[in-house]
Amino acid sequence: MGPLEGVKVVELGVWVAGPGAGGVLADWGAEVIKVEPPEGDPMRRLFALLSGHGQPASPPFDLDNRGKQSVAADLATDEGRAAALELIATADVFLTNLRPVAVERFGLGPDAVMATNPRLVYASVSGYGSTGPDVDRAGYDVGAFWARSGIAATLNPPDQDPPMIRSGMGDHVTAMTLVAGINAALLARERTGKGQLVETSLLRTGIWCMGWDLGIQLRFDKLLATGPRTEAPNPIANSYRCGDGKWFWLLGIEADRHWPPLLAALDRTELADDERFATSRDRRKNAAALVAVLDEAFESADREHWTDRFDRHDVWWAPINTVADVVGDPQAIAAGAFVDVPEADGAEAHRAVNTPVDFGGQITQPNRGVPALGQHTDP
Repeated sequence: MGPLEGVKVVELGVWVAGPGAGGVLADWGAEVIKVEPPEGDPMRRLFALLSGHGQPASPPFDLDNRGKQSVAADLATDEGRAAALELIATADVFLTNLRPVAVERFGLGPDAVMATNPRLVYASVSGYGSTGPDVDRAGYDVGAFWARSGIAATLNPPDQDPPMIRSGMGDHVTAMTLVAGINAALLARERTGKGQLVETSLLRTGIWCMGWDLGIQLRFDKLLATGPRTEAPNPIANSYRCGDGKWFWLLGIEADRHWPPLLAALDRTELADDERFATSRDRRKNAAALVAVLDEAFESADREHWTDRFDRHDVWWAPINTVADVVGDPQAIAAGAFVDVPEADGAEAHRAVNTPVDFGGQITQPNRGVPALGQHTDP
């Protein structure tokens, strides 16, 4: 049983940011009742919606919705709205990522709902917040978190096109942000006896994640531009490719401290006497030359060779894993990054990504599988 055992959550959410928060709460032991439209959360049909693919399975949906109960209700009808309100009246938390205009249309806005359940924690996640000119604009992770927050514009040098974005990352950061807010509000309720409104947005979370860069912009009205790896300000905190084509990242953040161990691992101690590379300032000034030297050195052997050399000389580094590498990474497995999720009807469990927090020294385990659409609707 998780630490949220006994907490009842009603979720009115679609896609990722809202259901992602509900999924974490379910993994942590809360009873989460997912209210879906009769056609279901569109994430159930992800591949058909994105590309017309007929694949019925949706691992992204499964990750964010395992452990929940599913109730189907048409909120466009009086009967559906009444059923939703009846559920919410018994809940500790009401969680939604519908746009403000939609929840108000259904009569499920915070003022109306909290008036009938003063202990309720009303948790809302949106694209752009609850006030302002774009409050009802469609956001999505790519739009509100990545693009509008400034993150996407910093991923490549200014003369390159913005890269393709991996889906779900901003949604999941925002989901976990909302989970933190929900738990803070539940803790406050223990002291005051009263619930409250908890809000976050993809935009606000993205801006918070960009806080270092935006803080510098706010204070100094300038920002270090993203450049190519050959012009890294600190060449020993940079990516390199080995002779077998595998990449890794040097983690020499403390440039002068980490320089001598790297030279020992390379068996190139004479570079310490090269005036181009004598200090971190010199290495920054001559970054292109040093990157060229390191490129040539690292391409002379495979990554297994460099792993041994780095570990022997206490060089800080990390492999650049492919997604396939991650699922077999012994450290990720040992750290509890993956779990077996139960399937219905006694079918074999499927391997999935775990929620990234454990309690009491025990790896978090989902308490049930992924619900079928409307599986728990009263007949």
